[in-house]
Amino acid sequence: MSEYAAQLRETVGRAAMVLHQMSDEESQRAPRPGKWCPREVIGHLIDSASNNHQRFVRAQFRDDLLFDGYEQDAWVALQQYKDAPWAELIELWRLFNLHIARIMQAAPIDERLRKRAQHNLDQIAWTSVSRDEPATLDYFMSDYVGHLKHHLAQIGIVS
Repeated sequence: MSEYAAQLRETVGRAAMVLHQMSDEESQRAPRPGKWCPREVIGHLIDSASNNHQRFVRAQFRDDLLFDGYEQDAWVALQQYKDAPWAELIELWRLFNLHIARIMQAAPIDERLRKRAQHNLDQIAWTSVSRDEPATLDYFMSDYVGHLKHHLAQIGIVS
C-alpha cells in the first residue's frame, strides 16, 4: 500500500473518533466571522472527496491530468453543511475517504508514477505544480491527503 493511502486510512480513523466527541454546538461554531465551522470544513472535505474520487479514477484512463475545478465556498453554502446532521457528515466523510484509500491502493504503480505533461495542478492541487513541469497521479493523490490533514488541523484535529 502506498504511504499516503495508509496515512489517509489512519488519519480518517483517528479523526472520526475525535469528531464524534465534538458536540453539536462546537461543530457549528466558526473560529471567527467569515471562516467555516467544523461542519462546513467536513462538508468541504466531502466535496473534495467527491471531486477527487472521480479525478483519481479518470486519471488512470487518460494521458493528462486536466480536470474541472469547483467553487468551494458556493458548494459549502448551497449544501447547507452548517445545518446538516453532524454524525451523518462524519460518517459520509469517513466512508468516502476509506473508499478513496482503496482507489489509491488499487492504482497500479506505473499509472501513479507516469509523468503527464498536460495538467492543471497549478489550479486544482492544494500545493500546485507549475504547468511547465510534468505531474503524476502519485503526487496528486499525496497532495489530496496533505489537503485533508491541513483542514483537520484547522479545526483542531491533530494528524
